Amino acid sequence: MNIEELRHLCLSLKATDESFPFDDKTLVFKVMNKMFILCSLESNPLRFNFKAIPEDGIAYRERYPAVIPGYHSDKKHWNTVSLDGSVPTDVLEKFILDSYNLVVKGLPKYKQKELREDDTQYS
Repeated sequence: MNIEELRHLCLSLKATDESFPFDDKTLVFKVMNKMFILCSLESNPLRFNFKAIPEDGIAYRERYPAVIPGYHSDKKHWNTVSLDGSVPTDVLEKFILDSYNLVVKGLPKYKQKELREDDTQYS
């Protein structure tokens, strides 16, 4: 996965936008103004932070050496994955979609309803 593929997937999700709220090197994807992916554009290989259920995050870290506790994030809920080729693309896509869905589930009920009325993109 490269930055364009990451952007394409993130921006294809309902009510998502991108911005640089911290600096010009950290691309952030938000759903209804809540972060679900943070991507370091300066890192080589590319890496991004994603939200996960704590137990899932621990399992990902055990299974994939490229997944570590979230860099500059709450390490219980956030993880960082390096796109070094060791994590399959379908798994990276799952990380992104699961992060999006977790953030959506944490939105106020009226915002969740707005998303559901237009699309059933999350579970």
